[in-house]
Amino acid sequence: MALDGAPAPRTVAAFDFDGTLTHHDTLVPFLLRVRGRAPVARALLGASPVLLRTAAGRESRRRAKEALLIRTLRGWWLDELRPVAAEFAREVVEKHLRPDRLARLRWHQAQGHQVVLVSASPELYVAAAGELLGCTATLASRLEVDRRGRLTGRLFGANVRGAEKERLLRDWLGAAPARLWAYGDSEGDAEMLAMAEVGVRLHGGDTLTAEP
Repeated sequence: MALDGAPAPRTVAAFDFDGTLTHHDTLVPFLLRVRGRAPVARALLGASPVLLRTAAGRESRRRAKEALLIRTLRGWWLDELRPVAAEFAREVVEKHLRPDRLARLRWHQAQGHQVVLVSASPELYVAAAGELLGCTATLASRLEVDRRGRLTGRLFGANVRGAEKERLLRDWLGAAPARLWAYGDSEGDAEMLAMAEVGVRLHGGDTLTAEP
């Protein structure tokens, strides 16, 4: 308890997903699971002009992501993809998480901290991974669905990267005081790390101890 009798502020640990908890990005592996190698290869080739402009900093990451999603997921029923996403999430959690990063997440949970996944990858499978990990919430990019329940290939709302990660996390935290830890591995996590009391910027070879 605080000295004035008010409850002590809660502690929240926000984790980026791809490259922070996982060994690698997950979007293309998910698309491979859904569509197979040849269709995804054709989609990457078709989207290559946008992907190249994005790599050169002349196009938004949202446009690049949508260019790929339109070629791979447009027209698919959302309900048809949910079980595939759940299976994919289970495989990622069981086989493709970095053990040291997972150990840190488990440490936060053991301390009674709330754990939130904040990711630019599709909520469709990141939320399923969050449930398997026992996370409190998942804040991730949402796929647009038409009135019939089919994916359009576009995002619903913003791509959850950079300032959007900070905005969503601030909205989720609300006005109640909280001590925030944040973990990320890229420039897309910079704003989230900057808002945290403890911001941990990770690089590919960095290893976390189970306890800070």
